[in-house]
Amino acid sequence: MNDKELIQWLEKAILGDESAFQLVYQATHQDVYRTVAFLVYNKQDIEEIVNEVYMHMWRSFQKYDSNRSFRFWLHGITVHLVQDWKRKTWRRIRLFERNRQMTCEQQFDWTDKVVLQSETQHELFSLVRQLSYKLRVVVILRYFHDYTLEEIAEMLQIPVGTVKSRHHLARKELRKRYEMTGGDVYVH
Repeated sequence: MNDKELIQWLEKAILGDESAFQLVYQATHQDVYRTVAFLVYNKQDIEEIVNEVYMHMWRSFQKYDSNRSFRFWLHGITVHLVQDWKRKTWRRIRLFERNRQMTCEQQFDWTDKVVLQSETQHELFSLVRQLSYKLRVVVILRYFHDYTLEEIAEMLQIPVGTVKSRHHLARKELRKRYEMTGGDVYVH
């Protein structure tokens, strides 16, 4: 479904058409879920953030600029809510750091099998997961959603130079980690 169709359905949903909102949700949910799953580790938190994305989308639709891509706007909401979630949980994470470290070492039960269809994708995802959040979000937006560095800067509300720097550092770090794995994953 293209942006124009999504907007038409969302406008109907705002007027109370539940089936229209369901169509928008179905057309975008997998993309939003995967984006959040790349940025957040805990499955319960992923579900909570995804729900928040749709509530925020619903409440702030009147702020949507129809001259922009709907998916760009939705990805912006998604990234900002993940950042808000990270800020809110900072204290909690620090208090439970020891517990979090033990949890992070365990395997994750991913329900979205489309993301990890092949072993190579799984290995590459593991390398990306090892990056810091600031580097990881740039990699996800650049290579998963194909945004330009300028669009990423606008979405994250940071200078383009900062995005370029993070992009460069992320690629350098991925290459280094790739070499440490013995070259089992292709990183360009």
